[in-house]
Amino acid sequence: MNNTPKEKKSSKKKDSKFVKKIKQKVYAWHRTIGIITIIPVIFWTLSGLMHPFMAHFFKPTIANERIESKPIDKTQLTLSIQQVLEKNKITEFKNFRIVSFDNSTFYQVKTVKGELIYFNTSDAKKLEDGDQKYAHWLSRYFLDDQKNPISKTDLVTEFTSQYKYINRYLPVYKTTFNRPDGMEVYVETASGKLATYNPKSRQAFIWFFDTFHNWAFIDWISNNSIRIVVMFAFLSIIFFSAISGILIYGLFWKQFKKTDSLTSKKGLRKYHRQIGIWISLFTLTFAFSGAYHATTKWNPYTLDKMVYEPVFNTKDIQTPSNAIALDWNRFENLSIITLNDSLYYRCQMALVKKKYDTSKTDSKSKWDKKENPKSETIYINTTTNKSTTNLDIEYAKFLAVYFSDGDSKPACCEMDSGTESKQTLENVPLLETKVITEFESREYGFANKRLPVIKLAYDTPEKTTYFIETSTSRLAAVIENSDVIEGYSFAIFHKFLFMDWAGKNVRDFTMVLASLIILIISVLGLVLFLKKN
Repeated sequence: MNNTPKEKKSSKKKDSKFVKKIKQKVYAWHRTIGIITIIPVIFWTLSGLMHPFMAHFFKPTIANERIESKPIDKTQLTLSIQQVLEKNKITEFKNFRIVSFDNSTFYQVKTVKGELIYFNTSDAKKLEDGDQKYAHWLSRYFLDDQKNPISKTDLVTEFTSQYKYINRYLPVYKTTFNRPDGMEVYVETASGKLATYNPKSRQAFIWFFDTFHNWAFIDWISNNSIRIVVMFAFLSIIFFSAISGILIYGLFWKQFKKTDSLTSKKGLRKYHRQIGIWISLFTLTFAFSGAYHATTKWNPYTLDKMVYEPVFNTKDIQTPSNAIALDWNRFENLSIITLNDSLYYRCQMALVKKKYDTSKTDSKSKWDKKENPKSETIYINTTTNKSTTNLDIEYAKFLAVYFSDGDSKPACCEMDSGTESKQTLENVPLLETKVITEFESREYGFANKRLPVIKLAYDTPEKTTYFIETSTSRLAAVIENSDVIEGYSFAIFHKFLFMDWAGKNVRDFTMVLASLIILIISVLGLVLFLKKN
């Protein structure tokens, strides 16, 4: 009976030697990969710290975020669009709408070449440099700045380091004002919308974040694919560094103390261990969600090219645009579409009970918190001058089928012929149809920019959902199951969506605190390594 305890003790001692070697190897790897990733961690945490501050706590404000929709006085439309086009010898065009600025009303016409030209609705005279003049007017209106001079105007036709794809709109004008904050305002003249605005402070932040969080500096010397591979590799190493830290300082800490008895457990090492255990979960979530998110960036952004733009013949539009049978007291704007071999005026109408608030917009409110203006859409056949009900949904369905076909078509001259072909939706059942007039963080968030849109959820294996902006015949977003999973991963684990219950201020403060502690832990680890060596 006395031999049994000795055997057990001997067996335990033998196991301890084996485990000791394993843990020493784990510790060595933890130190090595920690040193390898110290610079990337500093880059990501510092830039991550800045994001909540610049995007929320110190976000710049602007006087007006959108143009207030108001009914257009019919008396201002002396000439119809047909008369204006005929007077200027324009036989073909892509579309038109009505814009008012500088105390005048114009038909904004998109030519076959894609240019935007402006004709006065009273005398059909062309406004020279009209698109740039409209861009200047929009910029001054949004900024509420009629005094400071404009120092520079640029037409932006592709996304840049300062104008990222997250802004969605292209092409846009960048208007730079000669004032102390160096404000740059980006506007899309085709829709009259504000794309974004950046004072000097935000311009510096965008550069810093793009360089050190998105690692744009790799793009400068190589390409996007290499950037993603390098980022994914370092994020994976950071993930495993956190895992090894949990094993050493958490699960195996009692045994590790025995194998490292010659080293002091006080001071920096104590804090590195104690704080590191608590913050390791955030390190894992940041690294995992960041790596997962990076894998979605292989393909270039193409939504800006997803637009349906057939060419219309002026002679085919029979009913004069200023003689349409509608309630002109509610008329806000006008364009044209083709559907089922017929031409229709797409009329934007104010709601019957809509009241116009002429008070100044609250400059302190956030874009995603403001109520977007509502309107009604009516389609009127250009031949019969009669309206057709529910055509907005039917037109959205047509566009969804059109965009689902990967083969390029003449009407969609901007579509990329290299777009990956997907299953056509022509015979796929619809699960849900919904008109979205407000941004919804869990379905159609503010990052998508375009409103209103029509949601079309199809019964495909991937549960494909299309969001169509019928006013511009554009694809605003297309979401599949894989996109939803990645979106929730990034929102919950990287942007702390799980803290929404506490409010945005608390959520952002938690993100800042987590990033700061990760930075401190990494620096403590580096100091420990340098002291030991």
